[in-house]
Amino acid sequence: MTSKSQELANLFLAGNEEQALQLVQTYLENHTKDELYQLLLTPAMYWIGELWEKNIITVADEHLATAICDFVVSVTEVRRPVQNSLKKKVMVLGPEGEDHYIGLKMVASLFKENGWEVQYLGPNLPLDAAIDSAKRWEPDVVALSAALAYRLPVLKKYAEAFIALDFKPSVVLGGRAVSLANWSASDTEGIIIVKELDQLKSWIHTGKESANDFSISIG
Repeated sequence: MTSKSQELANLFLAGNEEQALQLVQTYLENHTKDELYQLLLTPAMYWIGELWEKNIITVADEHLATAICDFVVSVTEVRRPVQNSLKKKVMVLGPEGEDHYIGLKMVASLFKENGWEVQYLGPNLPLDAAIDSAKRWEPDVVALSAALAYRLPVLKKYAEAFIALDFKPSVVLGGRAVSLANWSASDTEGIIIVKELDQLKSWIHTGKESANDFSISIG
């Protein structure tokens, strides 16, 4: 984690909304939004998650930091018309029991900036409700995220349910839990593992996986 990312994390934990936003806006003067998400916000929030898991900070501290990060992400998201829309659809959500959502918002923003129609359903969505929504909307892609390792079996359950749908959406899996997991290679069609936002951006642009880096075993 860079010193800037560390500084931002400390501002989040201190509840310093104004300085956090100023730091991010200054960063964006010389960096892209992708770089903001990949190099600044994600490391900051991952580090805060580690502090919480080690009981160095309280759940209240983690919630405060998340709220400040959410504010910063919302303020810096530029609402502008998308040119040459691909007319593709993605549904973005977190599985039941998963309350973390900052990563989901970053993923939704990245798809929007690349011309996709996005249905952001947020975190902690029951599987039956998610499947019902998918059947009605028929997205090309379903993006799922989990922050904690013990959520991985639930993530697997959701992925299996989505790829079994008749219209065969691709399923993108990401989040801190996925980035830290040792996923094994698999020939399972339709499952894409994203351990970094750069990988997701590359997949959105090319539709191709890189040397099986994104593969997952759901056996």
